[in-house]
Amino acid sequence: MIEIILGLPHLSAGAILDRARLLQQPVLISANALSRWTRKAGWAQWRGWKTAQLDNASGLPSVDLDSGGFVCAARYGGIPWSVDQYMALAAAYPFRRFASLDYCVEPEIARDREEILDRISRTIRANRDCRARAMDLGIIDRFMPVIQGRTPEDYERCVDALAWSLVPGTIIGVGSMCRRDIHGPEGLMAVIEHLDTILPAGIRLHAFGVKGAALPFLTAFSARVASIDSQAYGIAARRDAYRRGVPKSDIMVADHLERWLRAQQARLTEKGRTTFAPRRPILQATPTNPWDAAIAQARREIRSLIETGDLEHDALTQAWIEPWAADLMTQALSHRSHSAGALR
Repeated sequence: MIEIILGLPHLSAGAILDRARLLQQPVLISANALSRWTRKAGWAQWRGWKTAQLDNASGLPSVDLDSGGFVCAARYGGIPWSVDQYMALAAAYPFRRFASLDYCVEPEIARDREEILDRISRTIRANRDCRARAMDLGIIDRFMPVIQGRTPEDYERCVDALAWSLVPGTIIGVGSMCRRDIHGPEGLMAVIEHLDTILPAGIRLHAFGVKGAALPFLTAFSARVASIDSQAYGIAARRDAYRRGVPKSDIMVADHLERWLRAQQARLTEKGRTTFAPRRPILQATPTNPWDAAIAQARREIRSLIETGDLEHDALTQAWIEPWAADLMTQALSHRSHSAGALR
């Protein structure tokens, strides 16, 4: 049976937390929800963790931690905390699982193919750094790797790069799922079907932010998909409050939370549905001139250095691409000139 995890907006005492405790359902909390922020300088600045809020989690069956990558990218343009700072939060509470830092690739975040590939490389490096720190802290048994991608083959690239750390019993988080269609060549089911094909037995998946409508299709993969989470009930509560012309109270949100959970539990009992997602090839544009070819090579080399740790995964590298490409062209011209002189 696929486990349904309640994504909570916070762990503050009140109706939402009380209802989650009453329902005795596992919950997931974002690192961003445990963050302290200030706007004294006129913009949002991160000021550490609100770990005292974790004391309110007593009575919940389990709490999982997500790194909050999408919110950070959408609101703040990047992850404001370091690997060490995030892992200090992971070690501050006995989370059942804590996800690696990752770089989401939803269309509103990664707007072209090059940016998708950049963020996949950064995700690979962030996983390795988080895993190494988890080993230092003695919490490696609770670490959940996270893979990213736009196409099914993108996710396979992440799996291949992290394969050395994927032992039987590992649960992998599958990111960039919540805004994805269920069907189609890049749909949620195309990704799950592909991962089910390439992953060895004993490796299971947690799908972040999956639409409830996908559950009848996912039940056919219950041996592979361990769990899903969602905060979709919060959107439903906001719409309900707007329609009724009343403030969105925590009690209203708690009621929607329970209704959403009951609906998902009912979906899990439906007969599994099948989907056949046609594959389409990823067409990589071939550079038509030497400068474009040098730009493409510069990007590949920078990504490789990020993955190997020679460049930090949070380094700002966009401004380096053109100078890097210019150096490559200079080296190529010098090599050709030297070769031509040797032949004379």
